Amino acid sequence: MQILLLGSAAGGGFPQWNCWCRGCLTARRDPSAARPRTQSSAAVSADGRRWFLLNASPDVRGQLHWMGTGDTPSTVRHVPIEGVILTDGELDHTLGIVLLREARHLPIYATSAVQSILENDSRVLPTTRAFSEVPVTVLVLHARTPLRYRDGSDSGLSVEAFPVPAGPPRFARSDEQGHTVGLLLREETTGTVCAFVPGCGDLDVPLLARLAEADALLFDGTFWTDDELIAAGIGVRTARQMDHVPMAGAGGSLERLATLPCRHKIYTHINNTNPILLEHSLERASVTRTGAIVGVDGLHLTLSREPAP
Repeated sequence: MQILLLGSAAGGGFPQWNCWCRGCLTARRDPSAARPRTQSSAAVSADGRRWFLLNASPDVRGQLHWMGTGDTPSTVRHVPIEGVILTDGELDHTLGIVLLREARHLPIYATSAVQSILENDSRVLPTTRAFSEVPVTVLVLHARTPLRYRDGSDSGLSVEAFPVPAGPPRFARSDEQGHTVGLLLREETTGTVCAFVPGCGDLDVPLLARLAEADALLFDGTFWTDDELIAAGIGVRTARQMDHVPMAGAGGSLERLATLPCRHKIYTHINNTNPILLEHSLERASVTRTGAIVGVDGLHLTLSREPAP
């Protein structure tokens, strides 16, 4: 299974258009010291040519170049995207669906709660359907769903959605179970597993047990400390109040994830205020010492397992 980190910043990207915090200022003045990043998204593939998006960010058009062009397409219009798998209905994870409306046929995989948000609250699905077929495969929590190519053939990959601690989007008018989920992507032939959790408010024991199944984990790196926005004079809510477990401190994700056997632990959905975005910061060094990786756009992993003797 191949994994591409298409975008590694939180909503607004890095640098954020209206922000002049230390990180954004550095990214503008010296990109080598704080690499610019687009808004959070990833992709998985069994063959390196046909990809399933994990969320569709507003930056999706510019992110597709990471997939490469491969052989020259046999048709004038070519789409390397076989479907979009959603973790929630947040705008920075779903507006890219509208921007992919030229695809003509764009399969979506989402829980019924997320589908309801896209149908009735943000109206992303009705808007996109004015231009393209957008069939939705409903993900049942804790059940494996095979991922199929647009021609109906089996990709060899499956997805399992599981609930994570978080509230619904601010604009959602209901609070149904399954509005925010993590994903376990499996390649059935090799047994390799990738966990994708870009938004998570807490790391309890049951959730850690699910994540322990993964060979690679892409996890919520939104904030370094709980009071990050307050200390920066930007906001009034803590990280946990915004449903993002902070990385540092007692009970933070660095401490909790260190117990997991995952071969690859990658932080993504990183807010522009998070000091790990600064290449030479002490916070970045702290992450590196644990063996985790600060995600960057274009990061490419190939997961494999040695055959059993």
